[in-house]
Amino acid sequence: MPVATPALALIIFVAGVLSGALGALLGLGGGIFLVPFLNLVLRFPLTAAAAISLTTVIATSSTVSAGRAGKQLINMRLGVLLEVATAAGSVLGGLTALVLRQAVLQRTFGVVAAAVAAIMLTRLQRRNVILDPAVEPGLLGGRYFEQESQGMVSYQVKRLPLAITAPFVAGNISSLLGIGGGIIKVPVLNAWCGVPLRAAAATSAFMIGVTATAGAVIYYGHGQLVVPLAAAAVLGVQLGSWGGMRLGQHAPAKSLKLLMAAVLIIVSVMMFVRS
Repeated sequence: MPVATPALALIIFVAGVLSGALGALLGLGGGIFLVPFLNLVLRFPLTAAAAISLTTVIATSSTVSAGRAGKQLINMRLGVLLEVATAAGSVLGGLTALVLRQAVLQRTFGVVAAAVAAIMLTRLQRRNVILDPAVEPGLLGGRYFEQESQGMVSYQVKRLPLAITAPFVAGNISSLLGIGGGIIKVPVLNAWCGVPLRAAAATSAFMIGVTATAGAVIYYGHGQLVVPLAAAAVLGVQLGSWGGMRLGQHAPAKSLKLLMAAVLIIVSVMMFVRS
């Protein structure tokens, strides 16, 4: 297990700022960026990196949810429905991670990141918003003000069975790799379930805090969480999340998708090399 020192805590704080900004911007949670840094650069065991990351995911969720609560981007009905499946998968993932070899976890991380990047690249020119204000979004759909259209847009949730299955997988991956689950939920909701990227990201950010809590408790109970380093990471992520939210309000959706795909491809390659 890593030993907490002031220098190491400062490094993790700075990494947390960057991870929090990207995590809030894309709705993935900072874990997708923080875990590779802790594991590949600082050489933390992947279980210790995942434990720290899950605590920062909780912080990201709290910050982003509070910041976007009044903007109608968070789909509360859909989020609560999907969170039941996500939490169940999270508990299973936390238990599984304790018995798998680190190389297996790293390769799993790499495969998941590459697959999500490919999905994002296929969706660059497609949008899920409905500009006609007379269209009813349905029970699980929603409406929000979109900066690009400068007006209210709506969307309808499609393929509900897939939308429910994906969070279970996301919860498992979340606890297994410490990445928050947004890496699965956001692309699936956006690519196949009719939810616009901004709404999917905001709803995911609302959900990932509950998901991460279920997994973090298991890691803490098995002595995998280094509390002083986790505290430094949480402080950094909180600061970075605030900046990421501000930037995300004005960035074009296409740019966000390209950024997400680029980062995930880099992370995927790094994980395969390390494994």
